[in-house]
Amino acid sequence: MYKVKVFVTLKESVIDPEGAAATKELKKSNFPEVENVRVGKYVELTIDKTDKNVEEAVHEMCKNLLVNTEVEDYRFEIEEAAAK
Repeated sequence: MYKVKVFVTLKESVIDPEGAAATKELKKSNFPEVENVRVGKYVELTIDKTDKNVEEAVHEMCKNLLVNTEVEDYRFEIEEAAAK
């Protein structure tokens, strides 16, 4: 069994209004050292062992469903997990 952590962020060229709002509020809340906030998402998958290449399968899942590759970048980590 595998535990996969997928981290999705907006591409640098994409404006992040949620991040801009968070940056503004943090500065107003006595955190002037915060220069920039980029907001993304985190997806966690649990995948049964299979004959498929897990890394290739996760790339397919991201490209086909989990990530809008037009405006988002992603990276992931794969860990072996103990079966429940």
